[in-house]
Amino acid sequence: MQFKKVINGDELPTGKPLASVGDIYLYTKDIDGIVPSGISKEDSASLIDRHIKSWIKKQLLIAEAQKQLTFDEVELERRVLDYRYALMMHEFEKYNIALNIDTNITEEEIESYYKENIENFELKQNIIRGYFIQLSKSVPKLARFRYLLRSKRPQDIEELKSYAFSYGTKVHLDDSIWVNFEDVINNTPLMDIPNKTDFLRRNNLYEIPDDNYIYFLKISQYKIQDETSPLEFVRDDIQKIILNKRKVKLAKKLEDDIYENAVENEDFKIYKQE
Repeated sequence: MQFKKVINGDELPTGKPLASVGDIYLYTKDIDGIVPSGISKEDSASLIDRHIKSWIKKQLLIAEAQKQLTFDEVELERRVLDYRYALMMHEFEKYNIALNIDTNITEEEIESYYKENIENFELKQNIIRGYFIQLSKSVPKLARFRYLLRSKRPQDIEELKSYAFSYGTKVHLDDSIWVNFEDVINNTPLMDIPNKTDFLRRNNLYEIPDDNYIYFLKISQYKIQDETSPLEFVRDDIQKIILNKRKVKLAKKLEDDIYENAVENEDFKIYKQE
């Protein structure tokens, strides 16, 4: 079902009907703004075509609902108005928050929130710091790689990283950050380990092969599910929480300021009920 016959140029004539369902019509003025500037006529036609089909489906669904159900029109209108007002309030609050919010969050604020709410930061999964490297069985100098993986000398660590990035098919070499253990070992034979908590407690260096690859895991630190999460692992979450609290506070202040201003200016009346 195509509607290209109504698309004769870059713009559609205002007021021209595009489609109808029963006595409900969709006009060109109803789709103003849905086509971005700069796109081709073909893309424009396709976008308008999809919008028209979507509109038709919605109208057909509404018509069928009206056939099969009895609606309280007064209640329906009240809900529509409530939704409209809620949308307007949301956009107004969002606009004012964007203008006034301070997005700078200090390290002191993050640490303070973490300490005051530490009971909320219980780990839901095992996490580690360490290295993970997946290598093809055919790579050269595997013995040298195994030596480098065990070494703590800075020059050996640099050589290890160079080797891993050159030959590794899956590599995680940033042991300064905490990561979800299962994210690291996903799609590897390590996922088949039955008791991963016990595995972490017993192993800091481990390798396991399959038909094509060898998987190397070196763990420098680990934390077990249900233990308290390290601050570094939840830092981003805490920043989001603090920012959201600021947004809520600004929204409340906006509401209170508008109300107090209206009281001062006598912009509303409350009528006593007899």
